[in-house]
Amino acid sequence: MPRRPSTAAAPRKTSPHQSAADAAEKNRPLVEDIRLLGRILGDVIREQEGTEAYELIERVRQLSVAYRLKADASAGRVLDRLLKNLSADQTVSVIRAFSYFSHLANIAEDRHHVRRRRVHEREGHLQEGSLAMAIDRLHAADHHNADIARMLDGAYLSPVLTAHPTEVQRKSILDAERAVAELIGQRDEQLTEDQRRENEELLRARVTQLWQTRMLRTAKLTVADEIENALGYYPSTFLREIPRLYRELERALPGHPVAPFLRMGHWIGGDRDGNPNVDASTMRRALARQGETALRFYLDEVHALGVELSTSAMLAPVTPAMQALAERSPDRSVHREDEPYRRALIGLYARLAATLQALTGAAAPRTAVAPQPPYADAAEFLADLRIIEASLRHHHAQALIAPRLAPLMRAVQVFGFHLATLDLRQSSDKHEAVVAELLRVARLEPDYAALDEPARRALLLRLLDDARPLRVRGAEYSALATSELEVFETAREGRERYGREALRHYIISHTEDVSDLFEVLLLQKEAGLLRGTLDRDATADLIVVPLFETIGDLRQAAAIMRAYYALPGITAMVVRSGAEQDVMLGYSDSNKDGGFFTSNWELYRTEVALGEFFATLHREHGIRMRLFHGRGGTVGRGGGPSYQAILAQPPGTVNGQIRLTEQGEVIGSKYANPEIGRRNLETLVAATLEATLLHPTKSAPKTFLDAAARLSDASFAAYRALVYETPGFVDWFFAATPIREIAELNIGSRPASRKATRAIEDLRAIPWSFSWGQCRLALPGWYGFGSAVEAFLGDETTQPARLELLQRMYRQWPFFRTLLSNLDMVLAKTDLRIAARYVELVEDKRAAKRVFTTIRAEWERVGRALEQITGEASRLQSNPTLARSIEHRFPYLDPLNHLQVELMRRFRQRKPDAAADDPAVARLQRGIHISINGVAAGLRNTG
Repeated sequence: MPRRPSTAAAPRKTSPHQSAADAAEKNRPLVEDIRLLGRILGDVIREQEGTEAYELIERVRQLSVAYRLKADASAGRVLDRLLKNLSADQTVSVIRAFSYFSHLANIAEDRHHVRRRRVHEREGHLQEGSLAMAIDRLHAADHHNADIARMLDGAYLSPVLTAHPTEVQRKSILDAERAVAELIGQRDEQLTEDQRRENEELLRARVTQLWQTRMLRTAKLTVADEIENALGYYPSTFLREIPRLYRELERALPGHPVAPFLRMGHWIGGDRDGNPNVDASTMRRALARQGETALRFYLDEVHALGVELSTSAMLAPVTPAMQALAERSPDRSVHREDEPYRRALIGLYARLAATLQALTGAAAPRTAVAPQPPYADAAEFLADLRIIEASLRHHHAQALIAPRLAPLMRAVQVFGFHLATLDLRQSSDKHEAVVAELLRVARLEPDYAALDEPARRALLLRLLDDARPLRVRGAEYSALATSELEVFETAREGRERYGREALRHYIISHTEDVSDLFEVLLLQKEAGLLRGTLDRDATADLIVVPLFETIGDLRQAAAIMRAYYALPGITAMVVRSGAEQDVMLGYSDSNKDGGFFTSNWELYRTEVALGEFFATLHREHGIRMRLFHGRGGTVGRGGGPSYQAILAQPPGTVNGQIRLTEQGEVIGSKYANPEIGRRNLETLVAATLEATLLHPTKSAPKTFLDAAARLSDASFAAYRALVYETPGFVDWFFAATPIREIAELNIGSRPASRKATRAIEDLRAIPWSFSWGQCRLALPGWYGFGSAVEAFLGDETTQPARLELLQRMYRQWPFFRTLLSNLDMVLAKTDLRIAARYVELVEDKRAAKRVFTTIRAEWERVGRALEQITGEASRLQSNPTLARSIEHRFPYLDPLNHLQVELMRRFRQRKPDAAADDPAVARLQRGIHISINGVAAGLRNTG
């Protein structure tokens, strides 16, 4: 890995004209790729739809560019008239064109990101978020390689893929786009003219495929579909790129083996909270398909190794252990008598094939020579691979280890036979209902739900000290109790079948008190996941993970955990079970509950309080706290750059332990391209290293904390006043955003609302944020901050000193600086001109104007506040990459918003008796749904 030179030449002064010219030259390949893909898309449209359709789309493009980039008001008026007068078929055609352009522009951007990264690496420039810079910083701070490797030995870092109703892409579209990305990447190579023509022909074929592929699903997504979508990222990205990332780490830490601390997690198939479609059967399917994905990858790699390791024993003698492994193989071909590696690998393949059949019921892609016993576990398979590795080293064939064997061994270490850890999640009220039923049928407590918290704790403690189960043989139980208990039993079977890493965490949504954790322990006991008694020798297989979501829940989090560990037997049980305690923090609901600033501040305070409590537990009992961050795609749901987010965590709260969710479109944008996928994983590792070993031990100054608390109070009041206290706001929201249309999209297996109401409290936070993003307001990501700063600064006598304090907070406090950086990004993506078009859909014109005027005034206050604190008069001055992205994509995004509004108007004004299967109605819905897909792609985040 390149190290930063100890001395550097003084930077040369460049004029603004030089800087602009340099930027233009750096971006030239990006512009060329966008033009190429745009030209090919235009050719395909002309061929498929006709010249008239092509010219219409081109006219819309020219007007939109003039309106956006040249601020040509007359172009805006012409564009508006043109779009309003399109027929339904023309509208769908234009929407499809601009949606696909957004998708293709994303591919070009991703490629340019990889291109620029390689340029920096060739020139020896270290980049923020890279392993090279992280290791360089650690060395500069006198951390030796042994220190770093020792920290990683006890680390646990896990991105967790979740399925949410914002993941609008079809797998067919993603597969075609991957092919386009590979072809665009090939154009950076030294191609001949014939090769470039052939490349362009293949690009045209893939773009034609995209144009002729249905963008929307015709049926609602099932959990099985969501499982398959997530698994699609493994063969190309995770299974190959994570071993490469470990190899980079080991090169950076020569002589120090790196433990498998980076692992993948999944919610898909195990997350039951609010999703009636997830049960024990989906868990079994998820585990089986995950295992099958891992084993099929191993089978392919073992087969490829057999092709590569053609070593003859006559030329290179092998170790006795290797010879024995070859002798155990069923392969008796005379052609391979002197090729022990090939014979051994045929035996390994046969055992893997038997393992695949035993665990999942699936057959291997190639027929094994003879049936063999399956592997008992992944460790047994790894042991055979180590025999091969040791023998290759023995006869000086180390060069044959690195290309395939070493990555395969690392993959087996990381992914085992389970692929990813499947989390289980359910709402606390469901657990309460099941426990109440068990107690009632067993005649131990007639009305558990009526008990107060102390009585519940006492009863549950007593039951956990009793080795006897609660279930009465032959008794009738409700469908809920039967289903929930089957989930726990399936979890026990899954661990036995796929290994302990297959299921480790049980997450409790809406954790409000200690009894919520005890109820899950009791249900584990019923299924054999908790053995022994709490007063003696209890061990629990699943870590009980409280999820604190609302502002009120976050404020009680530390108190609940202190009370939990104060009860007899809990600390000893956790120590015996592995001395790990995960705590999950919900960004989405806390934001919907209290607004952007208050949500982040309460999360920060909660982390500090939990960190202080668990620091004591760690010193006295060795228990590690691991925070699980339920971050979404949008800033309003905790999104934003992961590197900065991890570094902004309070001191002492990372310690090498972190889990975080990857949701919605974020999964595709981060991991569809394998190289970008590895770089995103690299930033997580780099940030975890820096946050653990370089993070200051002292907290922010009291003046900073007091100022943040005051800002939070004022921001909370402003946000609540709009969302929860403004008369008619709910009606305004449902009219001025596409929330109704989003709820009807076939983009997830989970309903958009927890209850059949229009209350904001019951609406899921994901479609809430999704809707605001679609109408280009992104309100959850900024509202309230401007009022907070205005109130904090006060009058002209207090303003100078308080403004200087906020400016110091921005310069010196990572939490505050990251917060404002995310605000800056969100404001750059908002567009009040576009949002005003959506407001026209509100029938009550007085309410429409009143609410939007309030929102506009706050948006202006936030902009002023950012300028005052950061000194930056325009958005994204410190983020030129994103500024470039917006410049390239937003002129092509605007028509999608304009057309979405027009189609929503037509759809909502349709005749009351119009049937859902009416072709005209179906066409309107299709156009709206495609526009939602296109806007989501253009913004590169959804919910």
